Amino acid sequence: MSLLEVEDLDVYHGQLQALRGFNLSVAQGETIAVIGANGAGKSTLLRAIAGAHLPARGRVLLNGSDVTRLPAHRRVAAGIALVPEGRRLFKSLTVEENLTTGTYRARPGDWSVGAVMDLFPWMRERAKQNAASLSGGQQQAVAIGRALLTNPAVLLIDELSLGLAPSVVRQMYKILPGIAARGTAVLIVEQDVSQALAAADEVHCLLEGRTVLSGKPADLTSAQVEQAYFGLEPAVREGN
Repeated sequence: MSLLEVEDLDVYHGQLQALRGFNLSVAQGETIAVIGANGAGKSTLLRAIAGAHLPARGRVLLNGSDVTRLPAHRRVAAGIALVPEGRRLFKSLTVEENLTTGTYRARPGDWSVGAVMDLFPWMRERAKQNAASLSGGQQQAVAIGRALLTNPAVLLIDELSLGLAPSVVRQMYKILPGIAARGTAVLIVEQDVSQALAAADEVHCLLEGRTVLSGKPADLTSAQVEQAYFGLEPAVREGN
């Protein structure tokens, strides 16, 4: 059985429909990437899964239980953690203090502050440093660490590469296999197509709130991905 299932999700921003009949299934330890241009509905999808934006129709299931109407803090306690776009750290707090905010609704599990600092060794030297003084890549690492400290079953990462240098993006992506190896399902929203395809077990391409292409990266051609991303091919192609 899938760990996370999204069924026929419709989500609106006022009169604008951001997601249209979206479906997704993520297994334990699986990494799924959702790609698409700005305005495709990617961030809305993660917010709907995390409980920050209620859908007009459809369901979100976690371990077979319907969490669609649960508030965000209860979804964290159930096992869904979001790394938001732009990191959203508490700039007045230290690195360590930002990390420990993730323990407030934490589930039992292996992730501790020490385990996060093992994943990002530089944090030990800068544990008492103010988060506002960190580089963009370091702030992203703290945001990921904070989410991991909830001991999530599902980790949602919104725009992992946003505003980061390519070398830093590569470093961020290198940690994902280790997270998935612990059994955590990882769902990434990303505009960096090459990184997403390299890291994911399966990819979904969104266009105007709909899945227009999905499948294992090895089974998708560059032409298919390009056509789906830019809306050059109107036919829906799923399961390739």
